[in-house]
Amino acid sequence: MSMVMTQVRLPKKILQDIELLVESGFYETKSDVVRDAVRRLLFDKQVASLNLKGNSVKEVKKIRKELSSKRIDLNKINSLQ
Repeated sequence: MSMVMTQVRLPKKILQDIELLVESGFYETKSDVVRDAVRRLLFDKQVASLNLKGNSVKEVKKIRKELSSKRIDLNKINSLQ
């Protein structure tokens, strides 16, 4: 998977919290934390834009399962504006 580097300025407290997640073993690197946060944000935005009908919990689980089985195109994500 091809990666592109970008810089992000974060408040000191957020960076400290990220470092705690790495130190505690939840993530291997700070980059992993940021990538996971971005993935979750994109997923939340995708789900929020859906017109759910009926049992929304069931529909969201189905969508999450479908999305988790797909490969994410990082170039597509990086081109989002």
